[in-house]
Amino acid sequence: MRRTYRGSCHCGAVRFECEIDLAAADTSRCNCSICARTRYWKTLVKAEDFRLVQGADALAEYSFGSNTIRHRFCRTCGVKPFGRVHLDLKFGDMEMRGEYYAINLAVLDASDEELAAANVRFEDGRNDDYMSPPAVTSYL
Repeated sequence: MRRTYRGSCHCGAVRFECEIDLAAADTSRCNCSICARTRYWKTLVKAEDFRLVQGADALAEYSFGSNTIRHRFCRTCGVKPFGRVHLDLKFGDMEMRGEYYAINLAVLDASDEELAAANVRFEDGRNDDYMSPPAVTSYL
């Protein structure tokens, strides 16, 4: 069931809300250089389903590689609650076009049970093959 989740960085300077159906969401863990190092677990939400409630001035931005994702993190505690990305993709029957937020599921107010029930897809970002899992996923 789709509902409003609240999320924040560790120190609470950055707070947001987003609309997600965690039971149906496509969540992913990736082995690219930044996701593997930070153990980032994400789901994408459309821009209209995201609201920054507090902390725009507390956010810093980091981009690298193709500069596709604008990774946002708290200047005080360093936690990355979300990133922003413009997509124009088609994968089989799935189309993703427009502005999205990559939400870090670890910062949501979701229960342990809700998070444990979420479907996880693994991405081989290290080899730019985001539709296939890497050979080893246990460390992600």
